[in-house]
Amino acid sequence: MTRVKRGTIAHKKRERVLKKTKGYRWGRRTKERAAKEALLHGLSRKFKGRKEKKRTARAHWQVKINAAVRAEGMSYSAFIRALKKKNVVLDRKVLADLAEHEPIIFKKIIEFVR
Repeated sequence: MTRVKRGTIAHKKRERVLKKTKGYRWGRRTKERAAKEALLHGLSRKFKGRKEKKRTARAHWQVKINAAVRAEGMSYSAFIRALKKKNVVLDRKVLADLAEHEPIIFKKIIEFVR
């Protein structure tokens, strides 16, 4: 059987792992074994982080809407209930953006659902 030298392939494999851990702290970015371990944990938590980001974004939108609606003398829950009753299909992301950047239009929406 012929001899197979795997130096280049093994090196490429190591480089691929280390490339993914760029920006990690301490030896987790330079040492192959620590980098592999860091990737195992990091990649699994990445999925969870994307879900949490959506959750926190929605909470921020609710805070922005609530602040704008209370300035008009209405509560957040009453406003959302009124939107559903009038069949307004604007989601919280759009409403929060309107409340922050287009207060005049947002006031018109509040008057419409009142």
